[in-house]
Amino acid sequence: MNKQAFKQLNAAQLEAVKYIDGPMLILAGAGSGKTKTLTTRLAYLVDEVGIPANETLTLTFTNKAATEMRDRALALIENNTSYPPLLCTFHKFGLLFLKFHIHYLKRSPNFILIDSDDKKKILKTLDTTLPIGYIEAQISRMKNFLLTPQEAINAAGDRHQKLIANIYKDYNDFLELKNMVDFDDLLNLSYKILEKNPLLAEETSNHYRYIMVDEYQDTNYLQYQFLKQLCTSHQNLCVVGDDDQSIYSWRGADIKNILDFKNNFENTKIIKLEQNYRSSSQILQIANVLIAHNNSRLGKELQSTKGKGKEITILYTNDETQESNKISEKIKNLFELGADPNEIAILFRINALSRSIEEGLNRAKIPYKLIGTIRFYERAEIKDILSYLRLIVNLNDDFSLSRIINKPKRGIGKTTQDKIFKHVQEKKISVYQAFKLGYLKEITSEKNHQTLEQFFSIIIDLKDYLSDSIHKFIDEFISQIDLTSSIENSNETIDRISNIEEFYGMLRDYFIQSPMNSLEDFLNDLSLRSDLDTDETGYISCMSVHSAKGLEFKYVFITGFEEGFFPLIRDESDIEEERRLAYVAFTRAKDELYISYVKSRFYKGRRTELEKSRFFQEAGLLREKIENSAQIDFKKGDLISHKIFGSGRIISIEGSGKNAKLKINFGGLHRDILASFVQKG
Repeated sequence: MNKQAFKQLNAAQLEAVKYIDGPMLILAGAGSGKTKTLTTRLAYLVDEVGIPANETLTLTFTNKAATEMRDRALALIENNTSYPPLLCTFHKFGLLFLKFHIHYLKRSPNFILIDSDDKKKILKTLDTTLPIGYIEAQISRMKNFLLTPQEAINAAGDRHQKLIANIYKDYNDFLELKNMVDFDDLLNLSYKILEKNPLLAEETSNHYRYIMVDEYQDTNYLQYQFLKQLCTSHQNLCVVGDDDQSIYSWRGADIKNILDFKNNFENTKIIKLEQNYRSSSQILQIANVLIAHNNSRLGKELQSTKGKGKEITILYTNDETQESNKISEKIKNLFELGADPNEIAILFRINALSRSIEEGLNRAKIPYKLIGTIRFYERAEIKDILSYLRLIVNLNDDFSLSRIINKPKRGIGKTTQDKIFKHVQEKKISVYQAFKLGYLKEITSEKNHQTLEQFFSIIIDLKDYLSDSIHKFIDEFISQIDLTSSIENSNETIDRISNIEEFYGMLRDYFIQSPMNSLEDFLNDLSLRSDLDTDETGYISCMSVHSAKGLEFKYVFITGFEEGFFPLIRDESDIEEERRLAYVAFTRAKDELYISYVKSRFYKGRRTELEKSRFFQEAGLLREKIENSAQIDFKKGDLISHKIFGSGRIISIEGSGKNAKLKINFGGLHRDILASFVQKG
């Protein structure tokens, strides 16, 4: 290999590259050159040590990462053989493995790999009572925890769990019958084959004698168990990861895999890559200080190679409109100084916060692109609300009706819908007119006709409320058109509910600001808010912190740095993961970091005064103490004590800060208590 590659490494990187046998954990901080270290190590094993390239295996999480690492490794390796090293994703490796070994399960190697759409279609034939996304997520979770359908049935604690377990069994039976596998099966079945066939496990382990894994902090239970099988005959497992950037627990990632690596693999060598080549020391200082508040971490401190840099800028405004205007103004100033738009990013904890940012950028005529999400008013749940509002304004709007006639689900299937819309098209009248004239009785079942009667009754009632009071109308609309409960329980649930809440807050605010306007005016104003039409080639990037993982920008703006938004406060919130998310957000910035918070924004559908994020104080950004009892990290399930009622357990949390309302079970008696009146333990 090219000896120049060694000269580009620092001491810790070089040590990691030259460590050959035995388990090794490379604890690689943000911007510390982990990809360079991994690819150089692979080249070193092949070119300098003489390990046959086909006896190495490097696993990643994304095709993009695999391609980048393959290109960089092959550029370094000079010992070209007919069998290049295998660098691929976990699931690609599972696919290759099954092609050769699925016969151990008495199945043919010409199996069909189904995609998410195929999976949904199959599940729809098995059950129509539960949201498909919810069933899909539950089955995926069980497969990744290596639960068989029978084990799931045996462990089911109630009727609901038993229903899910039985759907899982029927789904698995269908796949086996049709010789199909889904995405989760690629590793699930591969693991089962290895686990039940020790000789094959040893043979496979002997074949891949040197294994490397990228982003190890993102591995789940199944991936960890699978790696254990691949290491049956040796312990030559090198994993690279950063416990401080473990932000995918909602996707099944288990931070314990990296925290406990040294316990799971004996005589582990731990090397910390702490030299950061991305960010200034000002940025790394607040990142280091913040993340030090976490208990579940191995510990490291990033050191900048770039020098002190510019101080962190904190932006404080009255509301989200002023916030977006202020950020737009700062971005324009950067443009005037010659900044490249592609080097500027705006990050937010939840996608719902993009609405005000999008509107502010459009007002300022700043070209932007949304990464990892779609524009606010194009999101499905927002389009659903707008369709309802348009139908209420115009009962003959069949275009809007066609979108929401069965949202939330009310039993009016596609066949019935097709019949209805075809019939009214022939009659040249609207669905509502056909309903009023009794025409729909002829083509729908009695049950469906009753459903339509209830539906139109709600729409007419809401129309009456609208003529009475717009604010009463909004409250009744939210109550009667319950779109949040119909959202499929999936990883996107929090974002989708937050989008709905953001919309309702904005709707209320519109009529407070413009009390003489009508709902029709509101809808027309929205239609006039077009996205920026520009021929510019440079765009600033707007995205969630999750989407920003692995990216870097010279200038980074973080919005919504308030309690309830960052950290996000929900029943299942994990404050340490929220802190890791803030750490990831900080370390995306190379040169300049701007952190914004507001006095008030829409929280759960209403304008609410918010407290600034506790992370300001924890990162040492604000000298004054944040007087906020919510700094105690309450979460659902915590044991607490109250000076009068004694010990209890938190059932649910509503709101944030010292005024957060905790529902607490005191020995069977449920009470609502403010957070400031209880203590942990």
